[in-house]
Amino acid sequence: MRAAVLGAVGEPLSIEEVTGGNPGPGEVLVRVTASGVCHSDLSVCNGTLPLQLPAILGHEGTGVVEWAGREVTRVRPGDRVIGSFLPACGRCRQCLADRSHLCEEAGRLLGRACGTRADGTALYPMTGLGTFAETMVCEELSVVPVGTDLPDEVLALIGCGVTTGVGAALNTAAVRPGSTVAVVGCGGVGQAVIQGAKIAGASRIIAVDPVAYKRETALRLGATDALDPSDSGTGTVEGVRELTDGVGVDYAFEVIGNVATIREAFSMTASGGSCIVVGVPSAALDVAVPAAELIFGEKRLLGCLYGSAQVRRDFPRLVRMVERGQLDVGAMVSRRITLDEVNGAFDAMAAGTVIRSVIVNA
Repeated sequence: MRAAVLGAVGEPLSIEEVTGGNPGPGEVLVRVTASGVCHSDLSVCNGTLPLQLPAILGHEGTGVVEWAGREVTRVRPGDRVIGSFLPACGRCRQCLADRSHLCEEAGRLLGRACGTRADGTALYPMTGLGTFAETMVCEELSVVPVGTDLPDEVLALIGCGVTTGVGAALNTAAVRPGSTVAVVGCGGVGQAVIQGAKIAGASRIIAVDPVAYKRETALRLGATDALDPSDSGTGTVEGVRELTDGVGVDYAFEVIGNVATIREAFSMTASGGSCIVVGVPSAALDVAVPAAELIFGEKRLLGCLYGSAQVRRDFPRLVRMVERGQLDVGAMVSRRITLDEVNGAFDAMAAGTVIRSVIVNA
């Protein structure tokens, strides 16, 4: 099969003919039909997120089950499935408490090799999936079956960006009707946060991004206001406060993974409000917030992993939202590309000219 392989940090991906792994009794072989190119993939390429190398990248994808091991019970050949970049065992303390995104078995399930390069070197799949490939072998626990006729490029984005963003608003923050929201960083996940806040009934949604294209898309998808943080006329925090009668927002979402913007998001949060960190900064960094604002403002600083999603519940729920017209995932697909164009997708991401590029396999 063909796959996009990262051999070393800082190198471009190499499109190679590789040998896929042999699926075990609890695993499935999936023909990958579409895969979103997410900022987390870029973070692996530049070393911000560590991953055992060489690796097949990609963690946001969909496909069709072609083979299922004898112990597989939830899916069967012919099922359309969405990959979950965090497997859920369904048995541990976190899974039983409806927090499968914090599954205690996830680390063990993600550590296996997934095939070999032509020279026999073992390959490792990003998040147990490796969706930048024609096929993938993964745990049954890493896929969720969905019955729908939605396009592959739409289903692919549910695997990461849509679930993370919409879940951040509906699950992690539990945005209340009539509340005010700011979203700092309006790439794919940020656009999904905006749509989640709209679904929740927020009265004002402020999109903050230096890229005009992303601000314009945000306004189409539900934002009521848009701010350019590079505008020298006003600072970001001051701009948000001006739009909220000086008090700040009830919910501020940081969707970049930058310590400085996390601090800004906390400062634009109103007293009694919540700052939700959705972006993933380097693990080597610490986040500091003013103690006076934290205590006397009674602000909450919340981490958000995978939109606090229970994927077996939330993937089908998000599919229904798209089918009913509540959620516009198609508008987030900027480009449909081939596997050979994946490095160009990273360039477009860095240039801010796309919300999401999606690899669609013929």
